Amino acid sequence: MTRFVVIGGGIAGVSAAAHLAPYGSVTLLEAEPTLAFHTSGRSAAMLVENYGSDGARPLVKAARPFLEAPPTGSVDTPLLSDRAVVWVAGRGGLTTLEERAATAQERGARCEILTTEQVLGHVPSMRPDWLQGGLHEPSGADIDVAGLHQAFVRIARRHDAEIVTGAPVAAIVRRNGQWVVRSGDHEIVADAVVNAAGAWGDRIAELAGIEPLGLQAMRRTAFMVPGSEASASWPMVVEATEQFYFRPDGVQFLCSLAEEVPSEPMDARPRMEDVALAIDRINEATTFGIRSVSSQWAGLRTFSPDRDLVIGEDPTAPGFHWLVGQGGIGIQTSPAYGQLLACLLMDEPLPEHFSAVGVDPARTSPARFR
Repeated sequence: MTRFVVIGGGIAGVSAAAHLAPYGSVTLLEAEPTLAFHTSGRSAAMLVENYGSDGARPLVKAARPFLEAPPTGSVDTPLLSDRAVVWVAGRGGLTTLEERAATAQERGARCEILTTEQVLGHVPSMRPDWLQGGLHEPSGADIDVAGLHQAFVRIARRHDAEIVTGAPVAAIVRRNGQWVVRSGDHEIVADAVVNAAGAWGDRIAELAGIEPLGLQAMRRTAFMVPGSEASASWPMVVEATEQFYFRPDGVQFLCSLAEEVPSEPMDARPRMEDVALAIDRINEATTFGIRSVSSQWAGLRTFSPDRDLVIGEDPTAPGFHWLVGQGGIGIQTSPAYGQLLACLLMDEPLPEHFSAVGVDPARTSPARFR
């Protein structure tokens, strides 16, 4: 029986555990006292096909079958609920909007350029004097992040995976062709290690004596403001150059500056100046008139040097597998990259629908950095 150790209990780690557990014995180690403590537990996830890196976009499409029809018994309620996305352009943003539309059409994502009047039909609170045009993507959807995370946990446990919280990894060594992972007083011997530690991915590699990739964590702030019953069905709105976004969340709006501020791996905290700047930008573009927020938080989105995902075995360290660099697209791609990792690790062919949507393992392989 193949023995796996997965490091990290966010969405990447539990997806890896769920997809590997049918092939052998899985132990997942999470440093924090609860799973999904950092980025995965703070995500405002949407399924948006026209978003992300070249390697990630096919994985979004490949993940959709799982998200639309999860395995029996893995969820209590549907993971997806329809919500379109409208990209909006103010002064100077039309060129970016047109480029985004061209990229979407090139990659087969459904979209439609909107006039100012058409945007107002979708989002009546946009200011006509600010608005220059929009791009409508009807295939978007809200993702139940907690439900998806729990689905992977249920699948993993159904196959007897062991999930251990409050278990930071202290050492990783190669011994007699196997990996020995030490956490607290325990040593786990494994045939393969999966590094799904997010912002801490490079630190885990260094514990194993492996050259880091150069991962960079970026802080992003989000906050909630009042909405209404009428706005609950509106689309998610994203400024064309990603200066802000807002999305209905029940009778509230989840808002963000959509900033990327370099950060050390840490328990990220929001900054009042980022919240204030986001409020200024949203108030300039809309009639919301935001004066206060009901809650606020921050999370880390971690990128590889070329801003694409890193999935697979490190060519310098047999049996050490990377699953990092999700960079803000890790929720909607999670069913696909977990399956891709398992296929690569077990040397199995990719599912037919992966090839049909253009999933290319070479594009996301860690070998590109070696």
